[in-house]
Amino acid sequence: MFRDGALRPADRRIEVRSPWDGETVGTVPADTPRELDDAIRRVRAAWRPMPPGDRSAVLRRAAALLADRAAETATLITRESGVCVAETRKEVERAAANLTVAAEEAERLRGESIPLPARDRLAVTLLEPAGIVAALTPFNRPLNQVVVKVAPAVAAGCAVVLKPSERTPLTALAFAALLVEAGLPPELLVVTTGAPGEIGPALAGHPEVDMVTFTGSVRTGRAVAAAAAGRKLLLELGGNDPLIVLPDADLDLAARLAADGAFATAGQSCRGVKRVIAVGEIADPLVSRLAQAARDRRTGDPLDPATQVGPLISEEAAAEVERRLHDAVAAGAKPLCGGERKGALLTPAVLDHVPPGVELVVEETFGPVAPVIRVGDVDEAIAVANGTAYGLQSGVVTSDVTAFMRIAAGLRVGAVNLNAGPQFDSPHIPFGGVKASGLGREGVRYAIREMSVTKTVTLPLP
Repeated sequence: MFRDGALRPADRRIEVRSPWDGETVGTVPADTPRELDDAIRRVRAAWRPMPPGDRSAVLRRAAALLADRAAETATLITRESGVCVAETRKEVERAAANLTVAAEEAERLRGESIPLPARDRLAVTLLEPAGIVAALTPFNRPLNQVVVKVAPAVAAGCAVVLKPSERTPLTALAFAALLVEAGLPPELLVVTTGAPGEIGPALAGHPEVDMVTFTGSVRTGRAVAAAAAGRKLLLELGGNDPLIVLPDADLDLAARLAADGAFATAGQSCRGVKRVIAVGEIADPLVSRLAQAARDRRTGDPLDPATQVGPLISEEAAAEVERRLHDAVAAGAKPLCGGERKGALLTPAVLDHVPPGVELVVEETFGPVAPVIRVGDVDEAIAVANGTAYGLQSGVVTSDVTAFMRIAAGLRVGAVNLNAGPQFDSPHIPFGGVKASGLGREGVRYAIREMSVTKTVTLPLP
């Protein structure tokens, strides 16, 4: 595993293969729970919080190093994840931005003073690092999913034990080496790779871990939460995000938001558009524009800068999306374009008249699919949008602010974006959901708070 600033030799290895052509991109150690236990105990013995100014300096240097290596990092992400290089270049930019914001926030950690009613004592609150943070990250966006957990942890003064997805661990290991090069004390960061069924529970349930932050499926997230019982938790468990389009919407904007949100990262994004809810007579012209946008997307080799939709993470994942498409059509949905599969590659699909109860739109579907659900009015749009177990993000396209505020008040989600899709994000705002979508909030400032504990100190007044 990666510890003390270097990747250690291992008897067993895991091959990392490209989803595009199946070629081996690299190998990583197959760590064991026993090795992980030893590493975590060493972190506990060595951990001392860095001064805030030092944390900030490390994060700023890391942002600069990442910007210098943007091209090679984007290529590595593409090779192991299959995400188009045009998108992974943007991912590197986002990661560098997150590091810069984390550097700024590391110097803004503030408590408060509280005069007490008796007026003879003063209470002061202090923010202290939570301790050792276990971070478990998924395969999509192999760099930024790591950065949004590790950067706030470093800013808060925590040590980190990171377990990236076994499908995309190479980028995480490269970033860990970059952080140490930027000045992070090597004893404060461990990256462990191995069989998720072994390493995941051993990490989440380790007695020396103080907090667990996880992004992934609801099923795995619940298992992580059970293993981590009694510790601080930050869980991002996916979404089934709607884009609601009202009759007065700008059609070109709505179609672009729907296509970008549904097809980016080959649809493998928790905050991507999973359902397009068209209200009233807007549906016909919207669907026509959306279908054309899907046909215009270029699919193929993700290393080709002109490619817009690359393969899914595996052939099995693409086959599952294909099955859900067929089931939706069998239930009455009208296929307009796309949905053809070749290995792990699936062409962008648009379905109209999708019944709101089919698996394609009830569960989180990770694929380049834009299902259109037609509704009669705003009340029905809210009911359909709320009609799944998830509540992450949403978008509404309209110029009617009153209608937007009514929808925003009625949706059970973590964020509602006016004239932007659920895919809108910024390192400065909170990110997270309700219901099955998770617990707590990411976003740099908010994640730092999650990874801190409040200590209260009281003292007598003269």
